[in-house]
Amino acid sequence: MTPRELLKKTTIRFREAGVPDPETDSALLLSHLTGRAPLMLRLDSDTRLPDFVLDGYEELCVKRESGVPLQYICGTARFFGRDFYTDERALIPRPETEQLIEIAVNHCRENRLIYPTVLDLCTGSGCIGITMKMTLPGSRVFMTDISRDAVALARKNMLRYDAPVQILTGDLFEPVYGMKFDLILSNPPYIPTGECETLQREVRDHEPRVALDGGEDGLFFYRRIANEAPDYLKSGGMLMMEIGYNQARDVGDLLDKAGFTDIMSWHDFNGHDRIITGRLAEVDHVR
Repeated sequence: MTPRELLKKTTIRFREAGVPDPETDSALLLSHLTGRAPLMLRLDSDTRLPDFVLDGYEELCVKRESGVPLQYICGTARFFGRDFYTDERALIPRPETEQLIEIAVNHCRENRLIYPTVLDLCTGSGCIGITMKMTLPGSRVFMTDISRDAVALARKNMLRYDAPVQILTGDLFEPVYGMKFDLILSNPPYIPTGECETLQREVRDHEPRVALDGGEDGLFFYRRIANEAPDYLKSGGMLMMEIGYNQARDVGDLLDKAGFTDIMSWHDFNGHDRIITGRLAEVDHVR
């Protein structure tokens, strides 16, 4: 069987199994197995695939049909131009989160923060904190997560890119008690508990619930972060968080009550509120 023939059959098979993007996933799995580009595989009507490739591909297809995310099968996810190790210890890095990096980096550059201190809360795979360090080499980056499994994965990614960051295990700010930061970034759990069972099966059955469940109304971690962050930000420091598509007003109110100013929400490429930012009011110093 040629790659073209195999991919046509697999696309039909995946579509019938309810795989969200059957054509893309079928090609990416074969690319992962063979090391050849997906487009070249789609066009190849000449090469006869050996039995060991067909057998290996079948194993991967069975996993994908059962709902295992493509990124977990392949072991990596693309984020901000880099491949990060990913598995069921942490959420899969998503394109929407890249906007958080873009806003944070632009803020640092516009305000001439050459050596910013950055805290990445709920770091998961470490993609946010490591990307900040790689993009702003002068930054000092600290990353925390309550999950020891997630911290281990983040450290694996740290070693992959030889990124000099500090990754600590603990509940939100607990590991950095007494420290102050120019910038706090976070993509915390924000799915209401009752909605977790309604998520796409790839997310519901395979991504860690601790990284998804944001409490009864989805705002549990935002309340904590909004209330605790002022003790960990420098005067004029910024808090930037990813939010659910319908949470901008509620999270904005939490930031306002906690004393943040210049509160702004940012849309993702689908037009949904996705990032919210707030500045800690600057303290006037008496000369």
